[in-house]
Amino acid sequence: MPHPFPGNVSLGLIVLFVGGCAGGRLEASGPAALPGGGRGVVVVADGAGDFSAASASFRQAVSETHAPLAVVKFDWSHGPGRILIDQTDFAYARRQGLRLAAEVAAWRQGDPGGAIYLVGHSAGCTVVLAAAEALPPGSVERIVLLSPSVSAGYDLRPALRCVRGGLDVFHSRKDRLFLGVGSALVGTSDRRWLARAAGVVGFRPVVTTSADAALYAKLAQHPWHPGLEWSGNRGGHYGSYQPGYLRAYVLPLLEIRRGG
Repeated sequence: MPHPFPGNVSLGLIVLFVGGCAGGRLEASGPAALPGGGRGVVVVADGAGDFSAASASFRQAVSETHAPLAVVKFDWSHGPGRILIDQTDFAYARRQGLRLAAEVAAWRQGDPGGAIYLVGHSAGCTVVLAAAEALPPGSVERIVLLSPSVSAGYDLRPALRCVRGGLDVFHSRKDRLFLGVGSALVGTSDRRWLARAAGVVGFRPVVTTSADAALYAKLAQHPWHPGLEWSGNRGGHYGSYQPGYLRAYVLPLLEIRRGG
């Protein structure tokens, strides 16, 4: 997938693109304070249908562990219960990604050293990846993709350039109904048919040069296995955001970092 913007994209350029997008609502147009009063910010794009379950679980896990993080839900869905259109409207999801990129760019201008983490679940991963592809290198600390509904062959190189730390993918071969049967029927969220979803099998690295290999060194893939059931994650589509699993395996990845 081609990178939609050059690496030195500015907030103004993002605003220019987002401003004319139908369905897009630009929420930040200049330098803005990082939410959370100095804490790291975890921006969560929930899955299709706007059920808010992933973001709610993150808030619960952060509260229970007293982690110095603020959780912000990024509203991108067509509306409550609109699962099919959220899963299949790739152009819309990418426009919402540009909205998210504009907000991150504004926060980055207002607080250059602040720790920003992007998290997506299922179709929300499409939004997170679109945002990362539109941002300059090093704009976010880490990206976490939970059960991503994009195809396994999706090119992660543009998103990998965006992260200072790494990109973590949580997937499960037991996700047979939503990402197995569902993707076979309606396609992946990046509009691929006869392709397996990354949330089932993980991503296939796209490596053609040594620079690509260096980028993919930032990618860590975490397959589900039965030994994880104790955490509440039983391998299904919603297992990766169960609070116990987040506390044990996801929140430890989100380390607070200040400065460049």
